[in-house]
Amino acid sequence: MGGSGTASFLKLLLTNFDILAGPVVTLVYPLYASIRAIETKSPIDDQQWLTYWVLYSMITLFELTFAKLIEWLPFWSYAKLIFTCWLVIPYFSGAAYVYEHYVRPYLVTRQKTVNIWYVPKKKDIFSKPDDILTAAEKYIQEHGPDAFEKMIHRSRDTIPSTSNYTFHSESYSYEDDYRY
Repeated sequence: MGGSGTASFLKLLLTNFDILAGPVVTLVYPLYASIRAIETKSPIDDQQWLTYWVLYSMITLFELTFAKLIEWLPFWSYAKLIFTCWLVIPYFSGAAYVYEHYVRPYLVTRQKTVNIWYVPKKKDIFSKPDDILTAAEKYIQEHGPDAFEKMIHRSRDTIPSTSNYTFHSESYSYEDDYRY
């Protein structure tokens, strides 16, 4: 009697393997590994799991978009499970491979021509444009202080010495700060 119960349980596990293993492979382990990556100082594991979550989001968007087509494919859940295992298991580094060879070249080449993700932040329609300090702070945040200093040195070299421009004035002060 005990043998048939165990056999039925194993048969149930095998027939529903994709349903049981899918969430563990796609969510539980990556969540655990992502938390561990946050706690380490190494940027390599951060990159692995950020890349995985980008690819997982793309797979989920694909599934949502083509749900009617996917329901006709009986092997989809197994194919997704195998592909996700390849992405998740660190030995294969599938997430890094897919990102470096397919996703990144597509995004980088597109980003050089048109940046579709940039939406300027405005408080309201009557807000004033950024002042020079805000623009400088944004540049430093994006490119770092060394790049900002190089840009200043390049601009000093290009302005003729007979110009009336001054770069620093201790007597000038801002009466209104429009940055906030």
